[in-house]
Amino acid sequence: MLQRVLILAALVGIVALPFVLRPSHRAEGGRTDDTLVIITPHNEAIRHEFGRGFAQWYRERTGRTVAIDWRVIGGTSEISRFLESEYVASFRLLWTGKLKRPWSLEVQAGFANARLSADAPAEAREAREVFLASDVSCGIDLFFGGGSYDFIQQAEAGRLVPTRVVENHPDWFRPDVMPAVFAGEPFRDSQSRWIGNVLSSYGILYNRDALTRLGIENEPMHWSDLADPRLVGQVALSDPTKSSSIAKAFENLIQQQMQIRLAALRRELPGASVEVLERRAVAEGWIAGLQLLQRIGANARYFTDSSQKPPIDVAQGDCAAGICIDFYGRSQAEVAALRSKGRPRLGFISPPGGTVSSVDPIAILRGAPHREVAEACIEFTLSPEGQKLWNLRPGTSGGPERFALRRLPVRRDFYKDAAVDALRSDPGVNPYAEGEALVYRPTWTAGVFREMAFIIRVMALDCHGELVDAWRALDRAGMPADALAVMQDLSLVSYDRVNEVIRPRLRAKNKVEELKLARELGDAFRANYREAKRMAEQRGAVAVNR
Repeated sequence: MLQRVLILAALVGIVALPFVLRPSHRAEGGRTDDTLVIITPHNEAIRHEFGRGFAQWYRERTGRTVAIDWRVIGGTSEISRFLESEYVASFRLLWTGKLKRPWSLEVQAGFANARLSADAPAEAREAREVFLASDVSCGIDLFFGGGSYDFIQQAEAGRLVPTRVVENHPDWFRPDVMPAVFAGEPFRDSQSRWIGNVLSSYGILYNRDALTRLGIENEPMHWSDLADPRLVGQVALSDPTKSSSIAKAFENLIQQQMQIRLAALRRELPGASVEVLERRAVAEGWIAGLQLLQRIGANARYFTDSSQKPPIDVAQGDCAAGICIDFYGRSQAEVAALRSKGRPRLGFISPPGGTVSSVDPIAILRGAPHREVAEACIEFTLSPEGQKLWNLRPGTSGGPERFALRRLPVRRDFYKDAAVDALRSDPGVNPYAEGEALVYRPTWTAGVFREMAFIIRVMALDCHGELVDAWRALDRAGMPADALAVMQDLSLVSYDRVNEVIRPRLRAKNKVEELKLARELGDAFRANYREAKRMAEQRGAVAVNR
């Protein structure tokens, strides 16, 4: 009995310890006038600087103190799944409690569905109308940070509501200050349900010492450099189904292949129509991009859930290179240089023509319990004062207190002040200077973004062991073309098949269908990898016998 009591006490202690040690965000004296609850994938540095900055700005303008309750549960994809479950529970309470209506699968599927057809069940359409007219809440005020894809999905579901910042500050949203679209990328929602706050692009962080050890003399410049078989087991990658930011990087890579193919087809078929050329370029570039990602995946040391892990492991020398968000790469390179007394041990490159700048948005959640404070916070983050926190050096006038965030503000006017430029962590870097070599075409890949991440996961992560075995065998055999073609046979995930077969199954109401699809595709990929390995080993054996 005593042993059971001790075990129970230990378990209680383990559960309680994080709450006991949780840092306080309260103002001095332990009490504040107002509270703001924010869910975010942002790291501690961003949370510290924006929490401190907003509290100071808010007090100067209102005379009131504010405490921020940060909710950190993982990446943007985890946040999206959490919000979905919270709003289901909240709306169900309204529907069955206050309205005294019976709950059903049709109601659950319909209330957050922006694409209900006219012949959808009446109760599903009614549930949708009730939800959009309601103030049901998940108990959180703001969703801050992450890729625009997840914010678009949340807005369509009805979980985000329009902010008043565009109405209150129309001069901030002129094209010369904060454009609505740049290089094909949307920078804000047309109904103001989310607003881009800071820019992100993607690239390759690499460790020069590790590359030298592997006998690689040329530093990576392009995405394709990560497919070098000498990098097997040396590339750090994130799971695109867990990190929407890295999924965006993969989408950029695929779009680059589509645009490369479009340029080639224009030269090859000068008389063909624009529609024909584009349709063919998209289909062929889709396969070329997935094949490149397959080869890069074959070099992966792992696929992590966190987009912050790869740059750390590259900095430590555990991996030779990794794909990461630009500010993670620049920050790690800076820290490594300081520790190495100025020696540039790490390098970071955004592949030319291989990435566009996209936004990390901020948005108010439906039923926000502290709506006015939430509006004030959005105003602060988009104000000149808030934007300076992203890229000024710590300790400079108007800059962050402790951390160099190394991110690029969304406001164009930030880059026009020479005095401000001199205080920046990245002086001279201007994402608006000459436009972007890669122009994002949402009609090409935005509609299959989720399917793309799913395919990459199954192809390279779920089947990683077999993929690596095939890749190593191919390398030893000198990359025989016929065996490589078998490994890279992606006919089951062609662009047309994704739209006609995979997308309907992946987005079916019955989630078991997704598991069945993953198993079917996984079995097909594994069969290809095993056959490619067998063929490569056979070629190698023949070469040795000769």
